[in-house]
Amino acid sequence: MSRTPRALAAVTLGVAASLAVTAAPAGAAERFTPGAPGAGDPYFPDMGNGGYDVAHYDIGLKYDPATKGIQAVTRVTARATQNLSRFDLDFLGPLKISSVKVDGRAASYTRTGAQELVITPRKGIRDRRAFTVTVAYSGVPQTVNDDALGVSGWVPTPDGAVMLNQPFGAATVYPVNDHPTDKATYTYTLTAPSGLTTLANGDPRGRRTAGGWTTTRWDVRNPMASELAMIAIGRYDVATGRTKAGIPNLTATDRAMAIKPEDAKKFHDQTAEVTDFQNRLYGRYPFTSTGGIVVKAGVGYALETQGRPVYDLGRRPGGIPSTDLLAHELGHQWFGDSVSPARWADIWLNEGFATYSEWLYAAAHGGTSVQKQFDETYATPASNGLWTGRVADPGRDHIFDGLVYDRGAMAVHVLRTKIGERAFSALLKAWPTAYRYGNASTKDFVRFAERLSRKDLDAWAKAWLYSEGKPSL
Repeated sequence: MSRTPRALAAVTLGVAASLAVTAAPAGAAERFTPGAPGAGDPYFPDMGNGGYDVAHYDIGLKYDPATKGIQAVTRVTARATQNLSRFDLDFLGPLKISSVKVDGRAASYTRTGAQELVITPRKGIRDRRAFTVTVAYSGVPQTVNDDALGVSGWVPTPDGAVMLNQPFGAATVYPVNDHPTDKATYTYTLTAPSGLTTLANGDPRGRRTAGGWTTTRWDVRNPMASELAMIAIGRYDVATGRTKAGIPNLTATDRAMAIKPEDAKKFHDQTAEVTDFQNRLYGRYPFTSTGGIVVKAGVGYALETQGRPVYDLGRRPGGIPSTDLLAHELGHQWFGDSVSPARWADIWLNEGFATYSEWLYAAAHGGTSVQKQFDETYATPASNGLWTGRVADPGRDHIFDGLVYDRGAMAVHVLRTKIGERAFSALLKAWPTAYRYGNASTKDFVRFAERLSRKDLDAWAKAWLYSEGKPSL
């Protein structure tokens, strides 16, 4: 994510509850217990759930501009990781549920706490068994406006809406296991009046029109964290093609931005150029397509939604992203999207490398050298908020602060000087390859860099990641 700087472990339920047991092969009773109502992340204890692992989301959504609302059915395919008597999905806001089914049979449900949809199937679900949950619902999704973290969720636009989920907006639009550690593939089936365009992550898989409504289908074949899922509905000009390396490229510009055709083409071409540059630097592009969407949503940030970042640029001249911003959000495709944080405290692994991606692209294209960019950032006075907090544990309300972005990038650069150019170049490819489509922690990264470089990095990690204040050079 790029913003203006602003200041599966299980969680045990308080009271164990279980359904009636069934006979086990040896004659003993099988015990079924509830899945945890959280993923164990201390920054966001209500996010995510335990007891199962999601494989796929199939989201069917119809948008009606007359009501600004949606009618939707989401089908979740998952596998139990324990004997489940019941389980939770995250579902936030005023959307009204009309039915919940587990494996095609009606299930009982309640909505409790901050965002819990508690589902009790007719009988327990055995450990390692695959199952489906189908939820039908409707209404106007909620927009989240967090004092520290800004706007997310379902965001109305002048002619439609856009879904932006970092860190916790997904649950406002569809029932979800909303934590980066439970990635899944996705299918979207999006319907809107024929004058509107519907867009999402992944690859387009067809379009049909009937009775004044147009439906598009989108397929995300690589695992994706829910915070990176994206839907955009409105009046857009869409461009398609391929990068020189052959990667499919789809960009779209919101007509409400009044972007000139030549600027829209520039956005499309520069997206391709930056993707190919990083494809050479970081190793094979991790997804089936690249691209980006420029929107007029008033949120004031860009977001690295998987394979197709969203850019809300306000009054930026020309209405299209700079190459620095493209390098940041597209760099996230390797650092943050393909390799996602194990916990939200590890977000510097996303933002530090994305900011460093800006530095690398600028230096390679006639701009300021990386060392000079480091020096200028390091010269920030020690009294500045940049030096407050710990990079590897910034705190819930500070995950989008400058220490995560700029100090994270500086930490990457100091690491480069410690291990040398050859090892650093190898690290830029090896790290996102080793953890492709998975999750990693700060500890994982330090150990990986030590093994690759054959150097002791404890002092570097202590000074730049785990300590407060301005490190000495």
